[in-house]
Amino acid sequence: MKITTAVSSVLLLSLALPVYAADHQVRMLNKGAKGAMVFEPDFVRAEVGDTVTFVPTDKGHDAESIKGMIPDGAEPFKGKINQQITVTMEKEGAYGVKCTPHYGMGMVALIVAGAPTNLQEAKTPKHPAKAKKVFEQLFAQAEGH
Repeated sequence: MKITTAVSSVLLLSLALPVYAADHQVRMLNKGAKGAMVFEPDFVRAEVGDTVTFVPTDKGHDAESIKGMIPDGAEPFKGKINQQITVTMEKEGAYGVKCTPHYGMGMVALIVAGAPTNLQEAKTPKHPAKAKKVFEQLFAQAEGH
């Protein structure tokens, strides 16, 4: 009887424990493994509730969501130059991110929280040529190619 009560208590306590969300670190770099002016990593697979922290490893960068490239109901975000920003993935879907000063140089990233439910919509905004090329690769990753 005592063992059953102890086991029941442990099970109930384990259900009451909070589930900890992951924090994904993305560095903003002048030079990375894929070249100049990059987010590293530039593709993040997360869960709803996780956070993504953009770290200004090198100066002159920010992280901003791209209009038309976030799930319906998600809050757009815009960090400040040279400042860290942490974003909570509150809605399932794909989030397009750019570094405002280096967008034309292809400094973009894609975050997928849960399933990429809005991937087709996220593909519709127009981008500078280098950013478009990077996004093509990131969308292929999101689709599992």
